[in-house]
Amino acid sequence: MKAVVQRVSEGGVYISSINFSSEISKGIVILLGIRNGDSLEDVIYVADKCCNLRIFSKKDLQHQTNGLFDDEEDKMNLSVKDINGEALIISQFTLYGETSRGNRPSYSNAAKPEIANELYEKFILRIKENIGENNVRSGVFKTMMSVKIINDGPVTLIVDSK
Repeated sequence: MKAVVQRVSEGGVYISSINFSSEISKGIVILLGIRNGDSLEDVIYVADKCCNLRIFSKKDLQHQTNGLFDDEEDKMNLSVKDINGEALIISQFTLYGETSRGNRPSYSNAAKPEIANELYEKFILRIKENIGENNVRSGVFKTMMSVKIINDGPVTLIVDSK
């Protein structure tokens, strides 16, 4: 399982064909790729890691904490949980596109849709357990989406379970 995690000031997904939109403000956008052989252990590891990455600083706090997280150098020392931030989770099988041969990516390493959807849904639930149900939004599995990411930093990290 692979997650591309971006610290954002805002993000959203839009699907015009079904009149769907889902948006977040300060937090993280997670582009999630699921590969053959991934399991619940991968879900737990990657979801927990994403929620605990210290990629925010005290300026990102949405409320005062009486100096609890003060860092004299304003280093990134806080997680999305610490700032009460939001998460937008988007399934993206193309993260497992193999490009070493030819010009058309091969997606043979990506999990089959029925397996990937099950793990994607479990991933969303695990993120909700970590940062709260009201702080989590998602795209729609196996649907063409327009994605808006306003990367803050920019800060972009890759979390891989293997």
